[in-house]
Amino acid sequence: MPDKNPESGPASHTDGSTPEALLRHTAPPGLKRWGRLAVVAAVTIAAAGVGWRVWKSHNTAAWTDEQAVQTVQVIMLKNAKTGSTLNLPGDVQAFTTAPIYAQVSGYVKKWYVDIGAPVKKGQLLAELDTPDLTGQSAQGRANLVNAQAAQKLSEATARRYDALFAQGAVARQSKDEKDADLAAKNAAVAAARAGLYSVSSQEGFRRLVAPFDGVVTSRSVDVGALVTVGTPTSTPLFTVSDLTKLRVYVRVPQNYASYIRPGMEVTFSVPQHPGKVFHATLVASSGAVASATGTVLVQFGLDNTANELQPGAYAEVKFPLPAGANGIRVPATALMFRDEGMQVATVDATNHVKLKTVIISRDMGASVDVGGGISPKDRIIDNPADALRDGDEVRVANK
Repeated sequence: MPDKNPESGPASHTDGSTPEALLRHTAPPGLKRWGRLAVVAAVTIAAAGVGWRVWKSHNTAAWTDEQAVQTVQVIMLKNAKTGSTLNLPGDVQAFTTAPIYAQVSGYVKKWYVDIGAPVKKGQLLAELDTPDLTGQSAQGRANLVNAQAAQKLSEATARRYDALFAQGAVARQSKDEKDADLAAKNAAVAAARAGLYSVSSQEGFRRLVAPFDGVVTSRSVDVGALVTVGTPTSTPLFTVSDLTKLRVYVRVPQNYASYIRPGMEVTFSVPQHPGKVFHATLVASSGAVASATGTVLVQFGLDNTANELQPGAYAEVKFPLPAGANGIRVPATALMFRDEGMQVATVDATNHVKLKTVIISRDMGASVDVGGGISPKDRIIDNPADALRDGDEVRVANK
């Protein structure tokens, strides 16, 4: 019978081991070492994953920031080392021209020259028939004869009264009256003679003559036409121009008026002579700016003895300008239309945008001449984005 005493210890096996000892697991050799390696590997993989994610996130943020910086093309400006020209319209006119009007009213009796005819000074151009003037002339001569007759009688009477007064036969009052009457008759003769001279001088205007050597450039009369003096819409009967010397009138913008110099020379061309260049020299300048156009009227003269040019022709004049007169030339693609005015975007030394307001002195379509606001050292952005703002960082593509 086994001993059932509770205080007795556990039963022992024949090999002397207890049941607790039989139930305890004995780890195989090296298991703990492999476990530690597994833990280290797991920690390493986790740390690597976290590090890769952090690096990837940093690169993504850097790429995003990099993409936010705009890439721009810049234009390097240079000052012009040579002068340029300013193309301006010109008006060719005869140096001396005279529109010839009638000084007396009448009918055209005959004309002798037509347009294009060369004439000499004093040559007869046309004659007028003036019946009213003929009647006035006859009346003037009659008035003079009447005044002279009255003067002659008054003079004889005054001499007789002077003789009688010397003999004491008449009173001084009577003598003075006759002397005063003679003075009045002398004045009447002078007035009649002056009236006749006025009418006679007008009779000379019935003949229209050339005032100088030249060419008839216009004729607006024909035989039998009525010519009335003093009408506001009267046109010249003839125009005579001296074509041996011409003027070219040019209106120079106020911005370039300071470059007008005595003796300066310009070149110009006209449509009827394509490819040919003519030269003209400064004759005079108005010296004042026309408020309506903002220009200064300048006159150039040239010799035309070869008769190549005609008055009234249009000319394209090349006005010479010194170096830098036009300012700085900028492509129109660099301009920005803002509330502050016309601006350009420049890039400073730290690659940040600086917006500058400019003053345009001349617009040539594809480019403009800027008179102020920028310097040749500025790096100007070409085709700037509308969203570009002052202080934005940019990347310059064409360094």
